[in-house]
Amino acid sequence: MSAVAGCQVPSAADAAALQIARAVLEHEAVLLDEQRWTEWLELYRPDCTYWVPARRADETLTNDPDTELSHIFYASRAGLEDRIRRIASGRSAASTPMPRTTHVVGSVRLREAPATDTLRVTSAWITQVFFVRSRQTHAFFGSADTDLVRADGAWSIARRRTVLQNDYVPTMLDIYCL
Repeated sequence: MSAVAGCQVPSAADAAALQIARAVLEHEAVLLDEQRWTEWLELYRPDCTYWVPARRADETLTNDPDTELSHIFYASRAGLEDRIRRIASGRSAASTPMPRTTHVVGSVRLREAPATDTLRVTSAWITQVFFVRSRQTHAFFGSADTDLVRADGAWSIARRRTVLQNDYVPTMLDIYCL
C-alpha cells in the first residue's frame, strides 16, 4: 500500500481482494432485503460461526460465546438453518409479519494481507428495519469482521462477528436486522 494524504491506497492485489469482499457482502445484503433465505444460507459454510457479542459494560464486549451472553450465536450453519426454517414457515411470532429491511454495507477494509483462498475483512453496516406490526422503524448499526473462504471457485462466509453499536435494542433483534 502507498500513502495518499494520510490514507493508504491499496495495491492492485489488495484492491482486487477488496472488490471480491465488497461483492460478497453487498450480495448478502440484497439476499436479506429480498428475503431469499436459501441463497443467503448458501453463502455460509457448513462449519461457519455467526456471533453477535453482548456487552459486559458500555465499553466492554463479551469474549466467549460459550460462557458469556451474546445477542446471537450460532456455532454452525445448522443453527442459521433452523432459524431460517422458523422465519420462512411463519412459526416465528417475532417475524410475523416479516419486517421490511434495507441493508447498507460500507468501509470494507482488509484485516490482514489476502491469501489465495482466504480474505479477512472488516466493514461498517447499517440496517433500517420497518416492523409492520407496530408500524415502527428502527436503525441498527455497527461493524462486522468477516472471514471469507474460496472453495470450488466460489466465496463463502466462514466466520462472522458482528458488533452492534446501538445495542440497547428497542424491540426484538434477529439475523435480518444485522
